[in-house]
Amino acid sequence: MVYKQADKPYVIVGLHFDQEVNRYKRKNYPIMNVHERTLSVLACRYVSEVVIGAPYAVGKDLLDHFKVDLVCHGKTEVFPDKDGADPYAEPRRRGIFRTIDSGNNLTTDDIVQRIIENRLQFEARNQKKEAKEMAVIEAMKRREHQQQEVLQDEATAH
Repeated sequence: MVYKQADKPYVIVGLHFDQEVNRYKRKNYPIMNVHERTLSVLACRYVSEVVIGAPYAVGKDLLDHFKVDLVCHGKTEVFPDKDGADPYAEPRRRGIFRTIDSGNNLTTDDIVQRIIENRLQFEARNQKKEAKEMAVIEAMKRREHQQQEVLQDEATAH
């Protein structure tokens, strides 16, 4: 959605370090570390550049350095900065802040909840698979052992 905001967009994505994400999200976030998140973002064809370790607050220096025309944020909650300030105060002041609705309400919390809910089903399914595999292995061992006994019986009969 962000790439549709301009005719020739140059999309820069800022990724915070893990400690910063955990500071405002808590709950053992982020789920993926900064390297995994970087690779995920770089896989998006609309992303032109990634700023690893971007500051939480989008300030004057950052906006001027990257010559930013537009700052976008999804419809998720914006957490205050360490000092309680709005991290998007400067882009709002400049009139270049926009909230973007991706049309998708899926959040990291939703994904984590699905994982927790499905964990027991997943474990039960894997235990059944493992039991079947062990049964096949045991059957193969028994058959091999029986074949060896038959060969030994034939050898002693001669």
